[in-house]
Amino acid sequence: MRTWQVQDVMTVDVLTVDEDTGYRTVVDLLTARHVTAVPVVDGTRRVLGVVSQADLLHKVERLGQPHERRIFPGRRTRTGWAKAAATLAGDLMTAPAVTVSPGVTLAQAARIMDRRGVKRLPVVDDLGRLVGIVTRGDLLRVHLRPDADIRRDVVTDVLHRVLGVPDGTVEVTVHGGVVTLTGQLDRWSTVHLALRLSAQVSGVVEVVDALGYAVDDAPLAALRAGGVTPAGIA
Repeated sequence: MRTWQVQDVMTVDVLTVDEDTGYRTVVDLLTARHVTAVPVVDGTRRVLGVVSQADLLHKVERLGQPHERRIFPGRRTRTGWAKAAATLAGDLMTAPAVTVSPGVTLAQAARIMDRRGVKRLPVVDDLGRLVGIVTRGDLLRVHLRPDADIRRDVVTDVLHRVLGVPDGTVEVTVHGGVVTLTGQLDRWSTVHLALRLSAQVSGVVEVVDALGYAVDDAPLAALRAGGVTPAGIA
């Protein structure tokens, strides 16, 4: 079963700057390209950091304000004043950049964004060189997949290829990314797998369970999942 990866949705035509790019030039580039951040790269396109609108706004935020002299200023305060005084991308950027490889799944990329509090991830190869960029909006594109494509993946990859369910046993309908499985399978464990694997198909919003089963092997499945095999059962 194919899982969508960052390389399937990333932008490859990435706007970049180098460390010596001036503040005003960065602002002009972001405005002209309608983007909110730009990777800073060296001569080999290795990612050094990222300059975002948040980095640039420190200068606007502190415009005309006296520099507060605190005995023990916090890290955030020190960073803010440093970026407010900065004029070059190398001093404005947030570094090191949070990056991902092209083969990272969309779910993994989303978790990284959430955990690290970033809105985009430069995509780099094994040498740290920029090959693309992925944003929150790009990750959401998976839910724009046509219902027909989602249904094909559920039928072909989940039911036929993985579970070996014969044609006509389960009816699969998809509407707005919501998958409904209707029919009768042999065991509870097969139903459980069908639901779980269908939910992992790219673009699925929800899976509605309308499946029945002939044998309730839930207790046995639970024992095996816990590494316990009852006496007399191989």
